[in-house]
Amino acid sequence: MKIGYSLSSEEMNPTDMVRWAREAEDVGFSSVSVSDHFHPWTDRQGESPFVWNVLGAIASTTGLRLGTAVTCPTVRIHPAIIAQAAATTAVMAPGRFFLGVGSGEALNEHILGDRWPEVDVRLEMLRESIEVMRKLWTGEQVSHHGDHYTVENARIYTAPDEPPPVIVSGFGPKAAQLAGEVGDGYFGTSPESELLEKFEGAGGTGEKLALMKACWGEDAQAARELAHEIWPQVGVPGELNQELPMPGHFEQAAAKVTVDEVAESVTCGPDPDVHLEVLRKYKDAGYDEIFVQQIGPDQDGFFRFWAKEIGFEL
Repeated sequence: MKIGYSLSSEEMNPTDMVRWAREAEDVGFSSVSVSDHFHPWTDRQGESPFVWNVLGAIASTTGLRLGTAVTCPTVRIHPAIIAQAAATTAVMAPGRFFLGVGSGEALNEHILGDRWPEVDVRLEMLRESIEVMRKLWTGEQVSHHGDHYTVENARIYTAPDEPPPVIVSGFGPKAAQLAGEVGDGYFGTSPESELLEKFEGAGGTGEKLALMKACWGEDAQAARELAHEIWPQVGVPGELNQELPMPGHFEQAAAKVTVDEVAESVTCGPDPDVHLEVLRKYKDAGYDEIFVQQIGPDQDGFFRFWAKEIGFEL
């Protein structure tokens, strides 16, 4: 199992993201993922740069494999526009770019006043959006009149020689089913095998990627408290993560989330065995690559620790 580096646009400014991507490559990481948000989860996280500018800069200044983890090509941005953005990035990073997609969250997708549909409709929209993007990546002129999207006489002139793989995120069985049916791979967030089995049972044969949150620090308790301060929403249960529209709502929902509850989802502290234990769970579940996000400002300390104590393959 390979280990990549995850850049959190919710708590990083774009200049630092590009610098840290270069440093990640220097210490030994071979791949990086970038989150795509219009809003951070909470005001404390405090950032939200446009993912496509960041990806372009990373593509042009590193040799890293890179991709979105994940973008929503359904409501806030029409899939034809995502198709053009992804095509340009794939041309800038030939053979190195993957497009991670998901059905999104109201937090980011409500901003233009569009209706936030129920989950089954959102998955239908995601299915159709993938169809639209793949048509456009052929470089041919495309017209599409579907249930959710219209494209008329559109052609992407700057198209990659090979379309980027579409890695579909799935937090539940319906999404994992969709990933298996139409995706080139699966993106998960927990070291459980059930959704991978659903993906494969639906015909999925592509790579299986996942995100893992960590908060390295020399003091374990301080790291736990920092993770709780910056990412308390990881303790918010169920479908609220997809339904709440504003950072303030996540702060309210997470008001009673404890340090211990956050630490159940984030590996914290200086002990490599703590991080390795969770990595092995992802490996045992069947994942091919894990992208690790370091919560907090000390990315340099995380790099030193990871290169010395963990490595980049398990």
